[in-house]
Amino acid sequence: MTKKSADYSKMFQDMMTQFPVDMSAFEDAFKSQAQMGEKFSKVALGAAEKSAEISTKWTKELLAKMGDVTTAKDDAAAYSKALSDFASAQAETAAENMAAFAEIAKAVQTETVELLMAAGKDFGAEASAAMKKATDEVTKAAKKATEAAK
Repeated sequence: MTKKSADYSKMFQDMMTQFPVDMSAFEDAFKSQAQMGEKFSKVALGAAEKSAEISTKWTKELLAKMGDVTTAKDDAAAYSKALSDFASAQAETAAENMAAFAEIAKAVQTETVELLMAAGKDFGAEASAAMKKATDEVTKAAKKATEAAK
């Protein structure tokens, strides 16, 4: 009398088919991450573009005002006045441009916080829906396994 040993690999395969894995949750998570990355990239690229525009404008203004400084003058006092005027104009321009850079940074910060808050809200809703779906599927699979065992 020989005993037939249980085929554990078959039992394991049968059990795993009762608990299907829904890959759509992983695909949705990947898509969400890609969309979030795109939004953050747009914010960063927009800020870089605005910063480049400010820098270019600032450089053009500097070069234009350098022409006044480099122009030949009749006496030494005229050179001193030209340099003083140039320095005053640059201080004013620097303050304006630094304020413009600060506005860009403030806008980036605001947009980033808004994106993070929206992402957190969306993630919470998606996670809740995914958990409910997974719970429902596991419950169904457990019922099937229980019924099959009877």
